[in-house]
Amino acid sequence: MDPNPLLFRDLTYIFVAAVLGGLVAWRLHLPLIIGFILGGIFISPYTPGPHLSELHTFEVFAEVGVVLLMFSIGVEFSIPDLMRVKWVALVGAPLGILLMTGVAMATAKLLGRSLTEGVVIGATVSVASTMVLARLLNDSGKLNTTVGRVMIGITLIEDLAVICMTVVLPVFAGSSEGRFAQAAWILGKALLLLVPLIFLAMKVIPRILLRAKATKDPEVFLLAALAICLGTAALAQAVGFSVALGAFLAGLSLGSSHDLHDAHSQLVPLRDAFVALFFVSLGTLIDPKVLLRNLPLLGMMLLLIVFGKFLVWTAVVWLFRYPFRTATLVAAGLTQIGELSFVVVQVARSANMVAENIFSTVIAASLISILLNVFIVRGAFAWLGAKLPVSDTA
Repeated sequence: MDPNPLLFRDLTYIFVAAVLGGLVAWRLHLPLIIGFILGGIFISPYTPGPHLSELHTFEVFAEVGVVLLMFSIGVEFSIPDLMRVKWVALVGAPLGILLMTGVAMATAKLLGRSLTEGVVIGATVSVASTMVLARLLNDSGKLNTTVGRVMIGITLIEDLAVICMTVVLPVFAGSSEGRFAQAAWILGKALLLLVPLIFLAMKVIPRILLRAKATKDPEVFLLAALAICLGTAALAQAVGFSVALGAFLAGLSLGSSHDLHDAHSQLVPLRDAFVALFFVSLGTLIDPKVLLRNLPLLGMMLLLIVFGKFLVWTAVVWLFRYPFRTATLVAAGLTQIGELSFVVVQVARSANMVAENIFSTVIAASLISILLNVFIVRGAFAWLGAKLPVSDTA
């Protein structure tokens, strides 16, 4: 097979952009995601300077990044921590998602957009980034407070909701009547098919990995973990689910056993490399000209993300009898969207539910909302954090 020099040149561009963008973000004390996306914009064919020769070549690599990211979320998914805030997470999170989707649909209708676009926009803006939020809370020392636990509990349920969205959203690509009933039926069938997949993840995968670990060869253990991660994702896709679901279940099977956490730690460097590639690749898809032509759409999304989510989540958390200050702080942390929003909008784009302008606008809205969220969270904790009761800082 003849070598393709352009492929290696483009890979070099991507990782150089990731390093430079990451250094800028680190220097400004911002999440690395912002730096990665900005680096992608710099090497985009839509901006002056060096650019990638073929964007679609890296879509497969970017998908591997999503798989490894969801695998990590599965490993880190803590059921005991979730149970401490179970009601606001298990009931409040779906309620908040439904309210935000309804608000987005109503706003889209007022602006003359279709119901389908309203559903996609609502689903996209309703989920926050667990990864970004966890880093912000950890940096501020608030990860183990009640506020931090409620935030992470809600975003973990949102992560699970994304899996449901990837199953249900394509139903709305059609124009037939009774789409909500059809979506409920498909989701029900999916849940039935999910049972053997969960059994495989919980019973078979740990045994395979324990056998691999018994060899005491770290390379064999790493390769077994990687094969299981990608293989479970491929199996999930083959039976009609998303690769994200399969990867999450594979990670969840490891998370239930402390003896297998080494597999996750060994995959972290590989995950970080592919996640960086994923976000840089997303940055290359942002066309400034498209954004300039869709400023009203971008403005609508940012209003929904920042003000809409703030009001909805303040009300939802307060409804579950948390102090108003706690509800305000939780809502402040959820005023952003991130990596899983890209997964949702990619599914919608693949199903021809939305045009390319919405995809580009979602990426831009994510970048801006994460940037704003850094200052919103820091300001909220500086203003209200010191006034929290002692029981809320345990």
